Amino acid sequence: MINVKSALNLVLQHASLAVKTEEVALNEALDFVLAKDVISEIDMPPFRQSAMDGYALYMGKSNSYKVLGEVKAGDAANPVLKAGEGVRIFTGAPVPDTANTVVMQEKVRVSGDRIVVDEPLNINQNIRPKGEQIRVGAIALPKGTKINSARIGFLASLGITTITVYKKPTISIIVTGNELITPGRKLSFGEIYESNGVMLSSVLSELGYKDAKLIKVEDDYKQTKEVLQKAINNSDVVLATGGISVGEYDFVGKALNAIGVEEIFYKVNQKPGKPLFFGKKGGVSLFALPGNPAAALSCFYIYVYPLLKKTEGACKTQLTRIIMPLSADYFLRGNRPQFLKAQVNGSHVHILGGQSSAMLSAFGDANALVYIPEEVTEIKKGEGVETILLPAK
Repeated sequence: MINVKSALNLVLQHASLAVKTEEVALNEALDFVLAKDVISEIDMPPFRQSAMDGYALYMGKSNSYKVLGEVKAGDAANPVLKAGEGVRIFTGAPVPDTANTVVMQEKVRVSGDRIVVDEPLNINQNIRPKGEQIRVGAIALPKGTKINSARIGFLASLGITTITVYKKPTISIIVTGNELITPGRKLSFGEIYESNGVMLSSVLSELGYKDAKLIKVEDDYKQTKEVLQKAINNSDVVLATGGISVGEYDFVGKALNAIGVEEIFYKVNQKPGKPLFFGKKGGVSLFALPGNPAAALSCFYIYVYPLLKKTEGACKTQLTRIIMPLSADYFLRGNRPQFLKAQVNGSHVHILGGQSSAMLSAFGDANALVYIPEEVTEIKKGEGVETILLPAK
């Protein structure tokens, strides 16, 4: 049995580097990671642009200006102005080359085709310079950037329609257990509803992995071997849940060994999630997660999440960890390091009830995990604890 730090280091050490790339349409690029720099092919803005509704002026000696016409957004007009002349202009419209300032409409008095300006004017005020945001040939977004909605909008404003990204890993989820039945059916005595598969599928979908394949296998050695081998042949990452302990009907560990999966580690000194397996076969990474749902989800965030991020080319692979003061005294049982479901509220973190590895309800309210080292048995209110922020739901 190894410690938490060693287990995480081994996961990152053996995670496959992102090498597979693909070209995707910009409107389908959400949550992907750029595989190469995106270069701007235009200046942005591509012309001098008015920052507000008002008047574009060629500054003169008087505060009175003759208005020659108007320029609105989308116009190609470029009227030639003389000192003391101007045009009505609107936000986003191109500023005439001969104009050297824009005054807000609230700062003028209109009289026929003339205006009187009621404030001192400055050169280039309220004018967005050509290329203010980015110049042609500059890097718009560097390799390794994760694409979010704002970045899609930014690239669209540059006229970009496709980008090169790292392919997301293909993922298979294998759920084991004769006692597990699909929700919607009536339970018989001794049966429970299967939740790990749909839970892992959902968290993967939240993180941008939309095509994870879910497979159910009975507690049968031959079938377990066949399903695992097929998943390894067709996936970059395999997540098995349940059947990894040493019981008479726990076949996952035996099957992994039989099909030649290299064991990197098995069992981690932690609570929950002690019976965690991580192994490799070729370029495929395989986790056998605990069967208890809260333990499986905790192990996913601590170990699987960083591996997926590294595999997809992300620069930041781990969840954010900060030190936060505890909201109330907390006493711990056991002698293993613990990951506790918690909720960050303002400047404090609150450890939730329902910490059993079999109980998922508290995870619905959790936005963090608190990590407590093994030597700690009591934490006082206000004491700083290591807080791992979960991805926003």
